[in-house]
Amino acid sequence: MPRVAMTLQPRTLQPRTLQAMACLALLLGCSTPPPHPQGSPQHSLQNSPPAAQPGQTARPSREPVALGPSSGCDAGDPLRPGVHTLTHDGQPRRYLLALPRAAGPRPLVLDLHGLGGTPARQSAYSRLAEQGTGRGYIVATPQASPEAIGWGLPGLFGPDDAGFLGALLDELERRLCVDTRREFAAGMSMGAGMATGLICGLDGRLAGVAAVAGLNIVPPCERAGPATIVAFHGTADRIVPYDSGHPFQDQRGRLRALADLITLPPVEDTFRRWAQIFRCRRDVAAAQGQVRVREWRSCAGGAVLRLYTVRGGGHTWPGAVPIGRLGRTDPLGATALILDAFDAAARR
Repeated sequence: MPRVAMTLQPRTLQPRTLQAMACLALLLGCSTPPPHPQGSPQHSLQNSPPAAQPGQTARPSREPVALGPSSGCDAGDPLRPGVHTLTHDGQPRRYLLALPRAAGPRPLVLDLHGLGGTPARQSAYSRLAEQGTGRGYIVATPQASPEAIGWGLPGLFGPDDAGFLGALLDELERRLCVDTRREFAAGMSMGAGMATGLICGLDGRLAGVAAVAGLNIVPPCERAGPATIVAFHGTADRIVPYDSGHPFQDQRGRLRALADLITLPPVEDTFRRWAQIFRCRRDVAAAQGQVRVREWRSCAGGAVLRLYTVRGGGHTWPGAVPIGRLGRTDPLGATALILDAFDAAARR
């Protein structure tokens, strides 16, 4: 997830650093490309559209709307599960849609892949579509601009993916019966950075986000409205390091030189900064086996922040199918814990 680099220090990016981040985004494709587990649905995403041209990421504009059941609750032709295309800024963008059987206004989750990933791979890896629909969630798994490899992170450069994802939420609200007070985003690696970036990138629209192996990719924004955050990160992550440092620590040669221009902050520092912004007052911690859980409570707007630190864990989604080159995973069921956090999250 090369453009991971896009985030963190220094806050004022110099031309050489910008060049390094762009090169990493173009040359590295190391998000989460697992094989499809047996029995997992496979979707065709052939004929991928061209990527949008790099440019300054813009914050999406949106007229204020009444919260509650969306207009799609009265739609005569609702969307069906499967592969769909939404045109944004003149570019066709594809997404997978999975729907629950339950009727009525339903919560919605965006499931965001890592750099170089695809919706089909992300859906098979996270299993959010499978488990989320079983718990009543609409799950949309969108594709980043293929030629850009990764997401245009809010406040940085690249395609206006915050605008695209906001437009996708609009479309789903028009065509499905959505509870607009319960919209969420979750992601892996660069998708985790995109998910946390959407807290401000969508102007407080989301009730909560989940960041797996990528909480420290995008710096917390000072103007953020309260949102529940649940994060997972392994202390032995070699791609997005837990304790600060350069990303892609096993790369060599030219890519090593480019990665050395970028320094990511410690995951725990990023977590504490979110707690400060949300004015959280109670900090509790507990440990079980290889997992330490730290939680901030009594936050503004009823938000809750929870960080699962996996000792010795790699760049993985806990509980997912193991991928040796990404490091050790943990049997902890991250997907179920994410959905538990979203179930309990304060409505907007």
